[in-house]
Amino acid sequence: MAAARESLLDAAGAALARRPWPAVRMVEVAAAAGVSRQTLYNEFGGKDGLARALVRRAADGYLAGVERALAGGGDWERLTAVAEWTAAAAQQDALVRALLTGCWSERLPAPPRGPAPVPAQRRPEPPPPSPPELVRIVRDRAVTALSGPGTAPAATVELARSCELVVRLALSCVTAPPGEGGIAGLIRTAAPRTAL
Repeated sequence: MAAARESLLDAAGAALARRPWPAVRMVEVAAAAGVSRQTLYNEFGGKDGLARALVRRAADGYLAGVERALAGGGDWERLTAVAEWTAAAAQQDALVRALLTGCWSERLPAPPRGPAPVPAQRRPEPPPPSPPELVRIVRDRAVTALSGPGTAPAATVELARSCELVVRLALSCVTAPPGEGGIAGLIRTAAPRTAL
């Protein structure tokens, strides 16, 4: 069923790229995925469950990209890569942009809130992180990736501030793209290097 689930999410994402979420029909999503409408309902419980899974997948994909950005290079290169990934992911995917900014347009599914009804055979999708939670998650992952064993508590606090500043700079670039020098130039100018 994992293949059917991914096919359904791909089909729903493609439909969302063509038209607003309220105009997306479940029968069309199922047909595009090559499965029955009953399979879609068995998997997600309904349109709300499909929307929740689609938004959750966007959040998970964004966070996987953060992990890739933190995987190699020097400390500042990794933080710059996180910031550049954040801006690029938000530019490419309206769901990621909404997750990061909290600005949900009428074209998108409503942001999932609270528990969602799901078929008995499925576990409920956890709600996606809110914008402040995403900032905290990315900051904490960056701190973990950049701090070594035996890092002094004061240095960890300063590193956390620098990482959060970089994440918040990246978010500002989502809504107002930077000019000359790009995101890397902003980070070099604004983020204190003493913590790294």
